[in-house]
Amino acid sequence: MGSKWRKVKLALGMNMCVYVPRALDDSSSPLNSVARASDAHSRSSVSPADHSSGYRPMTPTPSSSGLRLPSNGTKSPKGTCAICLTAMKPGLGHAIFTAECSHSFHFHCITSNVKHGNRICPVCRAEWKEVPFQGPASNVSQGMTRINQPAFPPGGDWTTVFRRLPSPPAAGAGRQSSSIYQVPEPAIFNDDDALDQRTPSTPSNERGDSFDAMEIRTYPEISAVPKSVSRDNFAVLIHLKAPHSGRRQNNGENNAKTSPSDQNSRAPIDLVTVLDVSGSMAGTKLALLKRAMGFVIQHLGPADRLSVVAFSSTARRIFPLRRMTGTGRQEALQAVNSLVSNGGTNIAEGLRKGLKVFVDRQWKNPVGSIILLSDGQDTYTVTSSRPHVGRDYQSLVPNSIHRNNGVGLQIPVHVFGFGADHDATSMHSISEVSGGTFSFIEAEDVIQDAFAQCIGGLLSVVVQELQVEIVCVHPRLQLSSVKAGSYRTSMMANSRKASIEVGDLYADEERDFLVTVNVPVDGSSDEMSLFIVKSLYRDPITKEMVALNDSSEVKIQRPEIAREATLSMEVDRQRNRLLAAEAMADARVAAERGDLAAAVSILESCHKALSETVSAQAGDRLCVALSAELKEMQERMVNQRVYEQSGRAYVLSGLSSHSWQRATTRGDSTDSTSLVQAYQTPSMVDMVSRSQTMLLGSPQARRSLRPAKSFPERRGR
Repeated sequence: MGSKWRKVKLALGMNMCVYVPRALDDSSSPLNSVARASDAHSRSSVSPADHSSGYRPMTPTPSSSGLRLPSNGTKSPKGTCAICLTAMKPGLGHAIFTAECSHSFHFHCITSNVKHGNRICPVCRAEWKEVPFQGPASNVSQGMTRINQPAFPPGGDWTTVFRRLPSPPAAGAGRQSSSIYQVPEPAIFNDDDALDQRTPSTPSNERGDSFDAMEIRTYPEISAVPKSVSRDNFAVLIHLKAPHSGRRQNNGENNAKTSPSDQNSRAPIDLVTVLDVSGSMAGTKLALLKRAMGFVIQHLGPADRLSVVAFSSTARRIFPLRRMTGTGRQEALQAVNSLVSNGGTNIAEGLRKGLKVFVDRQWKNPVGSIILLSDGQDTYTVTSSRPHVGRDYQSLVPNSIHRNNGVGLQIPVHVFGFGADHDATSMHSISEVSGGTFSFIEAEDVIQDAFAQCIGGLLSVVVQELQVEIVCVHPRLQLSSVKAGSYRTSMMANSRKASIEVGDLYADEERDFLVTVNVPVDGSSDEMSLFIVKSLYRDPITKEMVALNDSSEVKIQRPEIAREATLSMEVDRQRNRLLAAEAMADARVAAERGDLAAAVSILESCHKALSETVSAQAGDRLCVALSAELKEMQERMVNQRVYEQSGRAYVLSGLSSHSWQRATTRGDSTDSTSLVQAYQTPSMVDMVSRSQTMLLGSPQARRSLRPAKSFPERRGR
């Protein structure tokens, strides 16, 4: 179940690479700004979480101090600020702070770092007794110890002073609070940055071939039905494909110039990350989370806005909704760098706080999403005597983002279950209710690739509010069913009209819906029109509604005499996908009631049925991937222990992927050698490639990735 890619990364050791920008005006490639997290010389094995929380044990692994500069031995490069990586020289207009451990930083960098609750030296991990902070000159506390007696400018300007920290509490003191609670937080989150009004909105008719309209194709299961024969449950496949992104894929080269943060070619996003910083995230997990967040911050553009919410026993917004300009990125990195782990796991409170950022914001970017990561189980909101059974998981999600409300914010929550101890059932429920995806991060070192795949999609939204309508043409034709996975469908009482609410699509993303109709006897013509397919969607850049004028009409031949019919490969392929997804769901039900033998039998029967289909025997890539996925699930149900550790999460992540027809991370699914790569878009593949390039530190070391499309490439219509 391991992957070659994982072994390569593990071989690099835990001295992982972390992204830190060199400077706000650095024009060099971000790949050259990779830094390594070093923890070989911690000066203390414990650190206080806050004034009342007691000591927190530190793990001698990539530490929770997060994003730090490259190290030669234990020292930072002489004359370089360890936070922003720019030069520190007298006379350049920046004050320099030298800590008691002898390491130096820009004053404005270290005061921002301390403001977020971090009292540990970013270089040597020493605990500081005196820290710098900024406050109004007119309100300086009388109890603060001033060092070098700063001269206060007139007029109440902000001044920089130092505060002597109280002695750490005894080791036995309570540990209920965390340093995230020291971060100032307003009652109303209406302090979001104004939108970037300089971002051009290019009209649709001026964008060229790279912004073609969405494509609709239809495929009846066979091309002809005799006039004298009726046929119930006749299958017709509706295939949708989103337009291309205007951004060229650059294979990871010249990243600074052709990053997906290019605002001329895509809709900007409001992204809120809700991050678990409970005690179980200490050490390696938190260090890798910070590294992954550094990657996300790097790839957001100046029109994108990011907010960070951290939660443990309760939740706190540690970074407001800010545009990711050069300054915004620096401040976001500093906020993430300040995170320390402590306390319990209150997922519901974290989600409520993340949603509040969206509710209270004054401005609104076209795309909005929440990324939620947790490695534990919510013990504050959801309780049940039987794990994974009978729990009200929907209570974790605020009503205003329930997708099926139809009137809420419509903010999808993309959920990442981290490690073997997270509650996969609750995480999957959160994603399903909100319209997001659930990914299972099995190996800790895959977290950055998982985030990369997710934002590769979010930064390429080209279709919003997509609705598909199916209208019968023949007067005696009736719709039998519309199989659309988790997408909301509706059908009129007379079964003559149906609709599918698809929502957002990423660039080049595909959707397949299988519609069945009851074909009546009809001798009036040699050809029959079954139904037409219409679509309406919003262009996220121009904000205009786009209706496809060329509606796709489905027709079949009605010959006098039956002739040999050839089954459509496209229809057969999608039947296999639906069959496999149904088997996964049934196997999961059996596994949850403790009958793993029945679960494995269901998967094995489906695997055998798939192997006998036309598309599987033709070597179809999707069928090969489905077969590999079914085999993998069987291995993860070999016994109850394995199922509890990884099987449940792997199955639920697969169900999430197939029900939304969107890529999720499960096991090594972001690896190019993995067969389980269905639904990846070119933008996702490109972003994962960037992540892997950054980890290896060399563009030449990057491996070629390719998406597993639900359809092979076609030419023409």
